Amino acid sequence: MIGCLLIHGFTGSPFEVEPLAQSLRSRTDWKIAVPTLPGHGDELSLKGIKHTEWMNHAERELKALLKECDTVYVVGFSMGGLIASYLASLYPVEKLVLLSAAAYYVNPRQLALDIKEMMKDTVKGKLKENELFRRYTKKIKATPVTATLQFRRLVGKIKPILNDVKVPTLIAQGESDGIVPPKSARYLYENIGANEKRLIFYRNSKHLICYCDEKENLFDEVYDFLTNGSDLQENPV
Repeated sequence: MIGCLLIHGFTGSPFEVEPLAQSLRSRTDWKIAVPTLPGHGDELSLKGIKHTEWMNHAERELKALLKECDTVYVVGFSMGGLIASYLASLYPVEKLVLLSAAAYYVNPRQLALDIKEMMKDTVKGKLKENELFRRYTKKIKATPVTATLQFRRLVGKIKPILNDVKVPTLIAQGESDGIVPPKSARYLYENIGANEKRLIFYRNSKHLICYCDEKENLFDEVYDFLTNGSDLQENPV
């Protein structure tokens, strides 16, 4: 049996990767696991939660899959991409997929464009219809400063061990991402220790890459990478 673990991002939930999970379910008979990290989900409760709890929870989910499945893949979105990399450095993961992975965070240029778009919607009286505004305003209000510090500690802890990741890796990044800048994907590509790795940029995709207009192309790329041989070109696309 094949298993696939999908890990969501900071202040997120399985919602962030559910379209990809559903695409894989429709194409395969794999066991798909999409856990909710401690303090996360539809109602955030991050106060007092440490970054090690997020890592340990994902680790337990992976161990459960490894017990049931002969082959296991790990997919990580945003902060989940860092956690996925950590797991791939320690456990017999077959392949790794990183989506909008947060080795760096907040792309000032794109964020400024997004804020400008929000301001235009404000003038039109449509601010509440702006997806970015609705989703991130709620998160900002529900995210304590201590949780943000824990996120930064997690990133600081995992970046130095990226070279220990030796499994074939696919990295996908939206060029219009206002949360994680494109340099994050380049950093991951340059520092992950895998000989077989590929970097793909999607020109019009923002941070929630599984919901963007180019998502079907992304899902095809992920499926092809996971199901075909791992003969990846080493030049970033």
